[in-house]
Amino acid sequence: MTFCVENEVDAHFDFDPDDVARKVAEEVLKQEGCNFEVEINLLITDDDGIREMNSEFRQIDNPTDVLSFPNVSYETAGDFSVIEGEQKVDLINPDTGEVYFGDIVINENRVRSQASEYGHSEKREFAFLVAHSMLHLCGYDHMEADEAAVMEEKQNLVLNALGITRD
Repeated sequence: MTFCVENEVDAHFDFDPDDVARKVAEEVLKQEGCNFEVEINLLITDDDGIREMNSEFRQIDNPTDVLSFPNVSYETAGDFSVIEGEQKVDLINPDTGEVYFGDIVINENRVRSQASEYGHSEKREFAFLVAHSMLHLCGYDHMEADEAAVMEEKQNLVLNALGITRD
């Protein structure tokens, strides 16, 4: 897996965001049964940066905590067989042979404020946002209550497997 992290706001945490993001992404892919070598980009930005993207791509002129930009179009969430189908030519990076999986954008300010609000560490909040976004990159959504419940359960399984809890 190629996992590129760009920290455009030079955010400093008491954990290594590159390491945490990679471990969470790997665990999501493992639990989802994705056997493809993938490329993922993660951008750490601030309220202004994510607000601009949220406005441009979702027409919501407010900052948010995380944005996900999946590159794979799934018929069924977590069914990676679509990668072998018609989309394959558009998904494979010819230089690396890896599947370009998508992009994640995390708001440093929300990592800090939500960690405080929910009473857990910034590392846990950051890991949660990566897990959440990775599930979006795997085709999951949370528009309906049943979809949200599935995502919540999967996020908890990933974080628990890595020992990143609310404690």
